[in-house]
Amino acid sequence: MLIGEYASQLGDKNRVSIPKKLRIEMTGNIYLTRGYENTLLMTDNSRWLKIIKEINSKPLLSLTTREIKRFIVGGAAKVDPDSQGRFVIPESLLNFASITSEVVFVGVGEWIEIWDKSKWDEKLDKLSADLTDLSNSLYKEVLNNGN
Repeated sequence: MLIGEYASQLGDKNRVSIPKKLRIEMTGNIYLTRGYENTLLMTDNSRWLKIIKEINSKPLLSLTTREIKRFIVGGAAKVDPDSQGRFVIPESLLNFASITSEVVFVGVGEWIEIWDKSKWDEKLDKLSADLTDLSNSLYKEVLNNGN
């Protein structure tokens, strides 16, 4: 499972290194794409195929499905980390996430989010402030779904 929070620096030629604890959990090809809240989403081959399968299970006639495909699949790039886990973030994805020099890798189970550090700090502050409301909302959702 991809978990944890790891700070890193953007290096020369937009290179960054996947933290070792996350890297050892990933197998096969590595994919990078646009994520939600202006983050980047990174995952390995098997998890990527699950995401694609989920998207493809939705009706093509749905505008929402087509828009999600454009956003997630259309923005994707296969990256090839070197032996130390370093890879280049494509310019389009770097710009999308407004990544400047410091990044944070956040393992959220099935994928990794890559945040610009200042944006992550803001998000974490907001999450901390809203945690009680978020927990109550989740609890109500679980009750309404009978789980």
